[in-house]
Amino acid sequence: MSLLCIAGAGVTVRIAATVFTLAWTHTIEKVPWEEDWRIEGHRLMLTQSRIKGSGAGMEPPPDARLEDGFYRWAPADPYRTEVILRRAPVEIAGDWRLCVDGACRRLGEIVPVEADPVRLSVCPDDATDGLRSP
Repeated sequence: MSLLCIAGAGVTVRIAATVFTLAWTHTIEKVPWEEDWRIEGHRLMLTQSRIKGSGAGMEPPPDARLEDGFYRWAPADPYRTEVILRRAPVEIAGDWRLCVDGACRRLGEIVPVEADPVRLSVCPDDATDGLRSP
């Protein structure tokens, strides 16, 4: 199993995961947005994006399909070495949610609430010491 490193405010947490979902609520339109990610080697691969609505600069691409109330699509350039998450005040937007194996947690339960930005990346191969499951 791979390790996902989540770093913010001087804290790095390692989570055993091969696939995970990031979920949040759009700050303006107040609709859910979700992304499915997979760890491939030393990179993160975005396998699917989905949003329940459109507007305020979040229109789904032309190849998106409406399914179960969500517009779904696979991005054209899915690979990243890291994902940088910015955080709005919780009272405005809520918090990011990280879901692994069907269990979802708010980002503020994993790294300090004041952590901004938060970086997600594949942990280095030697990062198995001190494995923490939040």
